[in-house]
Amino acid sequence: MSTFPTPDMALTTILVVADIERSVAWYRDVLGAELYREYGESSAVFSFTGAWLLLVTGGAPTPDKPDVEFAAPADPTTVDHSFTIRVEDCRAAYGTLRERGAEFLTPPYDWGGEIRCFFRDPDDHLFEISQAG
Repeated sequence: MSTFPTPDMALTTILVVADIERSVAWYRDVLGAELYREYGESSAVFSFTGAWLLLVTGGAPTPDKPDVEFAAPADPTTVDHSFTIRVEDCRAAYGTLRERGAEFLTPPYDWGGEIRCFFRDPDDHLFEISQAG
């Protein structure tokens, strides 16, 4: 009997994007992720702090996912997932990311036990930077 998961497995998050070139530039130049590989004009793989991010353009159902259509987020005010990046200094990370072109919803907010703020990628996927207080 095999074990699942095994130590050699990796989890990749797939993000559907509208414009692969725009998203590749943002993930590389703004977020600072390392571009691992590109597949034509439809997808790109990034490594970011030990995680894998696969950016793909939208698409119709396929034989292995017959009732599933991939589409970029339609409504930025409704979130079904987000990413949290734990940092030592939220305000410093905020400054760096703003200098690179990230657009934040608000400046860092101090909740007492946590300082955090949120920003979006070009397709409105939500990211948070968070510092334990």
